[in-house]
Amino acid sequence: MMAKISKGCGFKGVLNYILDSQKETKVLDAEGVRLKNKDSVIQSFIAQAKLNPKLGKSVGHISLDFSAQDKSKVTDELMVKVAREYMQKMGIVNTQYIVARHHDKEHPHIHLCFNRVDNQCKTISDKNDRFRSEKICKELTEKYGLYFATGKENVKMHRLKEPDKTKYEIYQELNKLLPKCKDWKQLISSLDKMNTGVQFKYKGKTDEKQGIIFSKNGYSFNGSKVDRMFSYSKIDYQLHQNDKSQKETAFQQSIRQDNHTSGQSSILESAVSTLGGLFDIQPSPSYDENEAEALRLRKKKKKKGRSL
Repeated sequence: MMAKISKGCGFKGVLNYILDSQKETKVLDAEGVRLKNKDSVIQSFIAQAKLNPKLGKSVGHISLDFSAQDKSKVTDELMVKVAREYMQKMGIVNTQYIVARHHDKEHPHIHLCFNRVDNQCKTISDKNDRFRSEKICKELTEKYGLYFATGKENVKMHRLKEPDKTKYEIYQELNKLLPKCKDWKQLISSLDKMNTGVQFKYKGKTDEKQGIIFSKNGYSFNGSKVDRMFSYSKIDYQLHQNDKSQKETAFQQSIRQDNHTSGQSSILESAVSTLGGLFDIQPSPSYDENEAEALRLRKKKKKKGRSL
């Protein structure tokens, strides 16, 4: 499950889109609005927004997208349950809202429109809303056993138009190459072979790099626009991690090789020692040496007999 968050100042445009009959819209849940018709819904939101005229963007619009792989399990009832829990965790409470399901795409999804001016005329905070939303989506996806889609893994290339088509090509290249590269030189060289250029952005007039731009087919994109994980800082961090991992792997392989070689030497030395022991036998005296010794003993015996 993923959430796409947007804010605005006009309820009419958002609600005309959400309640468009051509999208096979079905209103699943609502609170604090008159559901007589589309105009009554719009007027309900506008009336409450006027109670806090200082708030420039009173319109909250969130699309909750579920994976196509969950199509069979994502019922209207489950969508309402997930939407209410999502709003509760996001602090979207005590205010008007409407939840509608669209059937114009392959993946199940709902649109949530809410009033950022709550029932007490206070503002519903949007501080760090995208960060909080990402965390909550992961929690709910895990809780309800849903499939977590990245948003780009099931993109249909033939439906994309420029510049989105080129941006997605760069995304695929980086996704494939980055895990294999250990430094910027290697990554830039690999991208160059795919006709993708790399340009760094520097801090002021210094040599400190703080951004990156990818270019292809006449289009240019900041790294974070290709995907948040492809900003300069995140790519740089990943390259350092890759280099560290490769060095550790090489070190471990070297240790294993040394141990293997040392083990073979020990076995060989042991075998040689054993074999040496088997053949470590003193040579027996030769025939001449035996005769000489016997003669010496006979002479000694005769000499002893004379002395008696």
